[in-house]
Amino acid sequence: MANTEKTVTVEQIGSPLRRPKDQRATLIGLGLNKMHRRSTLKDTPEVRGMINKVQHLVRVVEDNA
Repeated sequence: MANTEKTVTVEQIGSPLRRPKDQRATLIGLGLNKMHRRSTLKDTPEVRGMINKVQHLVRVVEDNA
């Protein structure tokens, strides 16, 4: 059977410099810590919440449903 797991790919477009510690920690939790780095994650409510928290620093590249 095919893997039907939903994923979301995010890319960091903003610098974590001069940002609160919780936003920097959220970027690290998403697997991002350098500019233009991409990370593919499971599409869960927790990950969506993390993306929403730092939406000004990341961009959703792909949303595989």
